[in-house]
Amino acid sequence: MSRSIFRRKSVSKILADVASGFSDSEHPGTASQLEKALNVKDLTLMGIAAVVGAGIFSTIGEASFQGGPGVSILFVITAITCGFSALCYAEFASRIPVAGSAYTYAYASFGELIAWIIGWDLLMEYAIGNIAVAISWSEYFVNLLEGFKIHMPTYLTMDYFSAFTAHEKIQQLTAGGHVADITERMRIAASAWATAPGSGNIKFIANIPALAIVFVITYLVYIGIRETKKATNAMVYLKVAIVIAVIVIGFFYVTPANWHPFLPNGFSGVMKGVSGVFFAYIGFDAISTTAEECNNPQRDLPRGMIYSLIICTVLYILIALVLTGMVNYKDLQVGDPLAYVFAKVGLKNISYVISISAVIATASVLLIFQLGQPRIWMSMSRDGLLPKAFSRIHPKFHTPSFATIITGFVVAIPALFLNLTEVTNLTSIGTLFAFVLVCGGVLLLPREAAVKGKFHLPYINSQWIVPTLFIIGAYFFRHNIVNLFSGDNLHQKFPYFLFILLSATLTVLAFIKKLSLIPVLGLVSCFYLMAELEYESWIRFLGWLIIGLVIYFTYGYKHSVLGKPENAHLKR
Repeated sequence: MSRSIFRRKSVSKILADVASGFSDSEHPGTASQLEKALNVKDLTLMGIAAVVGAGIFSTIGEASFQGGPGVSILFVITAITCGFSALCYAEFASRIPVAGSAYTYAYASFGELIAWIIGWDLLMEYAIGNIAVAISWSEYFVNLLEGFKIHMPTYLTMDYFSAFTAHEKIQQLTAGGHVADITERMRIAASAWATAPGSGNIKFIANIPALAIVFVITYLVYIGIRETKKATNAMVYLKVAIVIAVIVIGFFYVTPANWHPFLPNGFSGVMKGVSGVFFAYIGFDAISTTAEECNNPQRDLPRGMIYSLIICTVLYILIALVLTGMVNYKDLQVGDPLAYVFAKVGLKNISYVISISAVIATASVLLIFQLGQPRIWMSMSRDGLLPKAFSRIHPKFHTPSFATIITGFVVAIPALFLNLTEVTNLTSIGTLFAFVLVCGGVLLLPREAAVKGKFHLPYINSQWIVPTLFIIGAYFFRHNIVNLFSGDNLHQKFPYFLFILLSATLTVLAFIKKLSLIPVLGLVSCFYLMAELEYESWIRFLGWLIIGLVIYFTYGYKHSVLGKPENAHLKR
């Protein structure tokens, strides 16, 4: 038995498993497998479903407030970064057409420990992202009901902590004579506390709509990929039509003067919106988890990723320009920016339509994420790193049944009670970490000749290009680099030091080993966006990884399929 924590699963073994067909690992010998039902159109629509959601209907407002009209540049930067990563994902998907996404890719390139880390990271990314989307959906849904004069009790539409905090804050402000500082949102949350059943500090306050939508979506994902596909496609067609209509109608209300200055807070202001903008783009990662349900994964997966990325980037850039052209960027720090700008220019009926679209859009994001997470549980279970029940395949629905149910509970219960104001940062750092490892993993793969019908990442020699870019970057950002060594709280600049160290190391390796350019640029650009995130997000992220390592060494390492003596020949 291999004692190495970096034992790798050979690509030949993975492909042999694909050829023989995966079965239910809890009940070996059964014929239960995932159903192949997806083509390139379905994958493209799934990508759009996951990307055009909370970002375009919510976080784009905060990003526009920080960066002004120049936030459109941030969408381009993020799209290029994701584009590099998407090409690397596509290379892995064409070589290893297996569910599991970056987890499976890391197992083949970096080894078991890194694969576990990335798998554990993806579980956090999907779970926290889904909780955030469920809470966001609840807000849109409650607002939509209000538009139709249907009022839900406030204590059934939010979490306990928000209500309690607002109650305490209003008492403090009132006692201190600062009644003018009490906001409308604070009053609504405090009313939930005041009207909730219970006594003292024991009150029944829960986000029931968030719970309901998670159960509905989980049921859809549970009963089959075909049903999920049909629901996703219908929602995507509707919301894309509404987004295009918003762009066209909004164009006639644009005041070019609102685009000046284009960068009111400079480039640093633009980059402050990176977590919110990147949060909108993480969806294409979920497409790769459906590899075993694709008719032709080696051809269709790469196309679906790239097509959806291009379409979504164009939509985001146009929406950003229309929003910042219709009103001043300073007015966009709101939770529902699209509905807000149309209401402000007097088109309230359109704002209602946008609210309906927002409910559909966020539901489709939740649907794709709930689809992706169980398939990562399943892949880790097949390798013995999680209990066998997680890879149980339903005999009728051909879905990872147990993993899907667990995913539903993991998302629904926290969404019922938690207030997650900073989840976009935590989700973004987890996704970027996955992208970094995927790009790095491609550099470790042996080069292969192009094969007809399979995606092939073009090789561009980075020997001179990367050192040139490093020198140019060091020159233009020399003042920023010098400032890293001055001021207080130097520990909070640790991510930037890591970025500089990584960039310098990759520059040397690119020159010596003539590395492929696209993975190098993907790795550097993703790590740069990681460095732009808050220091606190890094601390929380590292804490989550430590918990994961404890679980790996107490369970996964001992039960690893690859670590068993009879599988010694499968390692490389």
